[in-house]
Amino acid sequence: QVQLVESGGGLGQAGGSLRLSCEASGSIFSINDMGWYRQAPGKQRELVAIITRGGSRNYANSVKGRFTISRDNAKNTVYLQTNSLKPEDTAVYYCNARLVTMGSIRVEHEYWGQGTQVTVSS
Repeated sequence: QVQLVESGGGLGQAGGSLRLSCEASGSIFSINDMGWYRQAPGKQRELVAIITRGGSRNYANSVKGRFTISRDNAKNTVYLQTNSLKPEDTAVYYCNARLVTMGSIRVEHEYWGQGTQVTVSS
C-alpha cells in the first residue's frame, strides 16, 4: 500500500507564507510526477503546481511568481512554498503522485493525500 501524508497547512495572513509538505510511503518503486491541487468551497479541484522527477515545473497562472514547488527524491517528498498569500488561496490542498509500486512496475498509479486546509485571512 502507498500513503501520501500532507503537513504544513493552517492559518496564514494575506502577504504571508506557508510551507506544505507531502511524503509518500509504502511499497514504492519510483515516483514520476508529483503535484499539488486545491479545492475551494463550491469549486472544482484545480492544479496548483506539478514537478517531474527530473525537476521540470509547471504552475497555475494564479500562483506563478508566488508559489514554488520542489521535491526531494531521496525522501519521496514534495514541497509547496507559498508566498504572498491571498485570501483567494484559501482551499484544501491535496498532494498527488503518479508512481510505480514494487508489485506492479509496468503500471503507473495515481495517489492522493487526504488534504490539508489552508486558510488565508485578509
